[in-house]
Amino acid sequence: MSMFSNPFSEKFRLKRGCSCGQHESEAAHEASQRAASLDDEGRYREVVASAVVRAMFPNDARRRAFLKAVGASTAAAAVSTFFPIGMATEVFAQTGPLEKKDLKVGFIPITCATPIIMAHPMGFYAKNGLNVDVVKTAGWAVIREKTVNKEYDAAHMLAPMPLALSLGAGSNPVPFAVAAIENINGQALTLSVKHKDKMDPKSWKGMKFAVPFDYSMHNYLLRYFLAEHGLDPDTDVQIRSVPPPEMVANLRADNIDGFLAPDNVCQRAVFDGVGFLHTITKDLWNGHPCCAFAASKEFISSAPNTYAALLRSIVDATAYSSKAENRKAIAEAIAPAAYLNAPVPVLEQVLVGTFADGLGNVKKDPARVDFDPFPWESFAVWMMTQMKRWGQIKGDVDYAKIAKEVFLATDAAKAMKEMGLTPPTTTTKTFSVMGKAFDPAKAEDYAKSFAIKRS
Repeated sequence: MSMFSNPFSEKFRLKRGCSCGQHESEAAHEASQRAASLDDEGRYREVVASAVVRAMFPNDARRRAFLKAVGASTAAAAVSTFFPIGMATEVFAQTGPLEKKDLKVGFIPITCATPIIMAHPMGFYAKNGLNVDVVKTAGWAVIREKTVNKEYDAAHMLAPMPLALSLGAGSNPVPFAVAAIENINGQALTLSVKHKDKMDPKSWKGMKFAVPFDYSMHNYLLRYFLAEHGLDPDTDVQIRSVPPPEMVANLRADNIDGFLAPDNVCQRAVFDGVGFLHTITKDLWNGHPCCAFAASKEFISSAPNTYAALLRSIVDATAYSSKAENRKAIAEAIAPAAYLNAPVPVLEQVLVGTFADGLGNVKKDPARVDFDPFPWESFAVWMMTQMKRWGQIKGDVDYAKIAKEVFLATDAAKAMKEMGLTPPTTTTKTFSVMGKAFDPAKAEDYAKSFAIKRS
């Protein structure tokens, strides 16, 4: 039964599973609409009531018989007589005092940061008692430096960055964590318009490509894509790191032939007539992660209540961003100069999923970008296999241990439940990248299986 199902309705079952097999319970069919209609107090009350009814009636048949005999309203009153749900709700809703209310959160101006950015103008931080200054930042190295040096309390990071920081790859080791994934999908491989006759990647030898950062899904996906087409990304082409806000200008100036970057950058290249979309990354790996909401382990342990409030804000904003009906309003909210400094039509094409590809076509794909906060540990494992594949980390790697330490799936699941969402019941899953299956339990075999890799 969903935490936001009505525990006093006889049509809901307490056990897991529903008739269609796609939901945790029959109540889940209506749970999302019900959760959206409740205010915070209503949400807390139903969480508490659900817990009480579960304890009193662990057997579905007995609960339904009781409800049928006395009616829902009488049942609610009777349970409240024996257990003060109102008082328990107040206790449940209380959290410890915030250790710090004024915070700085750094971000790069890309649509991957949508939940982190829109949580500011649309009031999600304020809702949790926080005064957050979201700070637009020039590049990922600066994000890393300012967060490590505690100028930022938390930050928008590329999902592999906290892994690299924790492992000491590219910098001194500092324990960091991925509290939530920001976006899934939402990137594209974009080429200069002068290469419209080079659709076959095998013709790309000698070309120059840009990615946002060495420790990025963009780098790993581009390398994967090139290698699957027989090109060695370290010898057959050049790959350089370029901050996303500078990519279109570099493409226009002919400094690069293409880039794999966030969709708003790709769409801006199309909008300006200097590039076209060769491949959206959803077609390489549907549901792949990109960016994350990250913080140091020191911040999390020293300010646990503030961290929890931040995480609730991000999970709530991510859930809001995931709904198609909210995307146009979000595009307007994040377009101003203080945020993305981008034309609203460009952002709408990305977020709504009806977009020009630069080749004369208008495409429709509502899942071109999506938002899902759950930090699957198997995402972290896959990223580490690519770090190992390309020589960024060496030696034996305890993939499962590191993934669990850095990708905080348990924290995210708790926050999701508090917001009336239904998190996954496991922390790992299998998936396919360009048709090749990935099993996180066989990570080392996977890393060694590629023909093109660094020894």
